[in-house]
This record gives sequence, C-alpha cells and structure tokens, in this order.
Amino acid sequence: MSQAVGQQIESDFFAKFPTSAQDYQKACALFPSGVTHDGRYMKPFPIYVDRALDAHKYDVDGNDIIDYWSGHGALILGHSHPDMVKAVQNQVAKGTHFGACHEMELEWGDLVRQLVPSCEMLRFTSSGTEATMMALRVARIATGKTKVIKFAGHFHGWHDLLTQASEPPHDDKTYAMPGVTNGVSDELIIIRPNDLDLVERTIAEHDPACLIIEATGSRWGVVPLEDGFLQGLRKLTADKGVLMIMDEVISGFRVAPGGMQEVCGIVPDLTSLAKIVAGGLPGGCLAGRADLMQAIAFDNPFGQKMKHPGTYNANPLSAAAGIAVLKQVATGEPCRKANESAAKLRKGMNEVLTRKNVNWVVYGQFSIIKVFPGYDGPRPTDDSFVPYNNDFDRLDRKHDAQLGHAFRCALLLNGVDWFGWGAMTTSAHTDEDIDFTIKAFEGAIDALRNDGFID
Repeated sequence: MSQAVGQQIESDFFAKFPTSAQDYQKACALFPSGVTHDGRYMKPFPIYVDRALDAHKYDVDGNDIIDYWSGHGALILGHSHPDMVKAVQNQVAKGTHFGACHEMELEWGDLVRQLVPSCEMLRFTSSGTEATMMALRVARIATGKTKVIKFAGHFHGWHDLLTQASEPPHDDKTYAMPGVTNGVSDELIIIRPNDLDLVERTIAEHDPACLIIEATGSRWGVVPLEDGFLQGLRKLTADKGVLMIMDEVISGFRVAPGGMQEVCGIVPDLTSLAKIVAGGLPGGCLAGRADLMQAIAFDNPFGQKMKHPGTYNANPLSAAAGIAVLKQVATGEPCRKANESAAKLRKGMNEVLTRKNVNWVVYGQFSIIKVFPGYDGPRPTDDSFVPYNNDFDRLDRKHDAQLGHAFRCALLLNGVDWFGWGAMTTSAHTDEDIDFTIKAFEGAIDALRNDGFID
C-alpha cells in the first residue's frame, strides 16, 4: 500500500488528473502546503476546477464531477444560477466598489430582514468569521460583561475569540490553540452540548455576556442538537439575562428560508449569517435586536461604539448576487429540493453499506450528509437516525487521516467531489445526479476494499 492513499487508487488518481498534479507542484512553491484553504488539502494532491454549472464541476483535465462541496455551503441554487449570473454581470458594468452607500444594500438588507425572524437590524460583513467576531463584541458592549459560553465541537470561524475546541479531540480541557494567547482564551468557557442543566450551572458560575451555538450542532451536524435543546436554551438564556447568539452561517437560508430559528420557532438575540446570504460571493452579516445592534451606531446609548470598517462590507457585487439568490430562497423551493435530495442520498448510501457489509454509516439532517467510518452499532431504520444515540464522546472524534484522503480520491475517481466526511446538496442536484452518486459511492467502497482500507 502507498503511504498516501493506496497503491491502485493513487496510480489511477495521477492518471485521471495529470494537469491537477502539475498545478499542485506549482502551488507548493506559492502557498503553505500548496492550498489556500485547509479543507482543500488532500493527498496526493487536490483537483483544480476550471468551471462549474448546476451541480457539476469541470476540472482542468475536462472531467465532469458532481459537486457536494456546494461552495463550502455557500450555494443553495447550485453553480452559476442564471438569475445570479445575470445580476452580477449587470452590476460589473455599473461598478464593483463605490466606496459609498448604494440602493442595493437597502434591498439586500430588507430581504434578510423579511426572511430571518431575529433580524430587526443588521450590518454586513465580508465573511462568517467576521460576523461571529462582531456578535461577541456587540454582546460585550451591550452587557458590560466579557465571558462567552460556547459548545465543544462547534465551529464559529477561525478568529482568536472562538476558534478553540472547534474540532476533536476534546480530552485536552485546556483547548489550547496554536497562536492564541491565554489572555484571549481565558474569556471563553467551553462546555459539552445537549445538556441544559450544565448550561444553567455554567451561567450561574461565570455570569457570561453571551452564549453562542452552531444551529445544526457541531461542525454542521456531526453531533446534532437534541430535539428541544434550542428551544430550552432560548428560554434559559432569556430567563438568566444572557444573550443568545445563533450561528446560522451554514444553516441560514439552507435548512429553511428563515434558517434553523424558523424551523424551531425561536428568536435568538443575535444571528450570524454568511455563505448563502451573499449568493455564493464573499459576504456575511450580523442580524438581531435593534437595541443590541446600536452598539455599532455612532452616539449610541451604550456610550461606546464598536469600530466597524471593512473595505468590502455590502460590496455591490455581493449585494447583487445575494438579492438574486434570496428572492429564490424566499419561495421555499430551493431548501425543499436540497433537503429531499439529501434524504434520498443518505438512504441510498446506507443501502450500499449494508449490501457491501461495510462498517460505516451515513446520517444527517436537512441538506447535510455525514459519513461515519468504523461504526459498530445498529443500522439505520429511518432518516432520523443518529449513530450511537448522539453520544458526543463517541460521535465527535477524528477519523483516520489516510483513510479520509483515500476516500476522497476514490470518490473523485468515480466522478464525485465530497467535502471530507461530509457533504451538502443544492436545489440543482437532480435525481440522476443522486443515482449517479450512489453508484459512485459503491465504486469508491470497492476501490477502498481493493487497496486494503476496508476488510
């Protein structure tokens, strides 16, 4: 077996993606590890994409590949939706950066406010990381308190204030993160999810400014939130006077037009949004209670203003794309179609695993799919299934890195680009795409077995 991904898989991978292999050699002299995003790193090399349309990507070697990265979750209509393309093309001719206010930001902001239950006012940012960073600063100014509660395994961007404990293992309770000072991390209290009693005790002990939670559970659903947990958390934080920040960077406009807060019937104090909000272009926002958002206003009641520059805030191109996509989202159809495709895919992949007698399992909610290798529990009986009864310690753990690289390569060889151990569908994924993917998954399982990764 090759040290990287398996002898036959690696040989076939070089043969199918020769131009990508050459491009990666050039990239290694330009970028650390040859990539511009940690998630795109893979062995023996990543593929290089030339263009994309609907649910398909076409690489530099001309291969047609069904895409489940979905723009890192930023696409709900698929690639290059004609409404979005036309809107951006029209705007490019008018201007890409005015350095001024423009009427499209009014329309864009109004669409967000119409769709998101918690949005009374908002401020646009350039990314989800910026939106969650802003949420913490607003909460601290509004409350005069400094500490923040977050949940182990939940991801809220890569800034110092929240990056700790965003991935396993969680047995190191210092949750140290290279490059983050103790002075910053001392303000962060990290606790296990799905335990309201623990939340209540932690609030009593630390008197935090706020609590932040990823709306679909750790890292978009590795450990889903238990039924009723979000509702219980909303009541508890309201009773205790703690601001509740719902991170809907992934779930916003994806699980439903109004995000997870619409599904659960709750209204958090603040909501971070990105990805779909900008129609697949760079952009995000913080939305929430008008009185809290005043922390960003000049001459506000708090007596101090949160500084918020940002060269690309409410950029005209992102506004144009966001308006075009959110108008489609408002109909409800994109979310419905994406959710239905994901459910069909989860079912088909689990049928493959049962037929092939492989100790893996597939689960997820809405338009999210998660693959869990090395599973030794009962098989799913319906789409509500979660491995190990959602046991945090058993479910939120690292999988073998070599197997992960081999799995991604094996799927790419069969015409599918998978987002690590997870995936997201869009409304552009057709029944034919799903059927093809199930067959590709079966082919990938066979390739992994042939190279000794599966017994």
